Amino acid sequence: MSKLVIKYVWEIPVRVTHWLNVVVILTLTATGLFIAHPLSLGDSPSDFAMGWVRFIHFVAAYVFAIGLAVRAYWSLVGNKYSSWRTFFPYLNPDDRQRMWATLRYYTFIDRRLPHVVGHNAVAAAAYFLVFLLYLGMIFTGFALYSEHAPGGFYAQTFGWLTHLFSNQTLRLLHHGFMWLILGFVIQHVYSCWLMDIKERGGIISSMFSGYKSIEEE
Repeated sequence: MSKLVIKYVWEIPVRVTHWLNVVVILTLTATGLFIAHPLSLGDSPSDFAMGWVRFIHFVAAYVFAIGLAVRAYWSLVGNKYSSWRTFFPYLNPDDRQRMWATLRYYTFIDRRLPHVVGHNAVAAAAYFLVFLLYLGMIFTGFALYSEHAPGGFYAQTFGWLTHLFSNQTLRLLHHGFMWLILGFVIQHVYSCWLMDIKERGGIISSMFSGYKSIEEE
């Protein structure tokens, strides 16, 4: 016989960085699209309309990078559900088994969804790829940003990318990463909604409260 257990899964830094990402990704997307396809918003050049849009984009980029660094740090010191090990399920035999079982469920081969408390194995592996996308977005963004000060800190840190790629190629990569991230966001919202219905463990609400409802034998 199973009983319902309430577990504290998502710690405060995980929840804060998650919702921070939501805000900054939307902000970066809106301002980035405007920078790529600018419109005249000000009545005169002194209104500094494009300058404000770029300023908001840069501030959001800093917040995004800091949030990612905090989440990476918390993967080293947080609880087991936020640990970096969860993002490499293929390294552990039990996690590998759960990953294939979850894949069978996602591909309609099996109707039974493996029982998990934190991230399921497939989602966790996908999140690592998204983390690499985030790094690509940050590196290309700061490389473009470094061009305003050729001898500055960002030029010394990210300037090597400007030697490997032209300015237009970096912009294309930066723009492409944005669309890949937006594609992930759409899939992520759908998957969380689906699993919330199937598992009935409160996946979505747990990212607000930190607690999940778990059925234990």
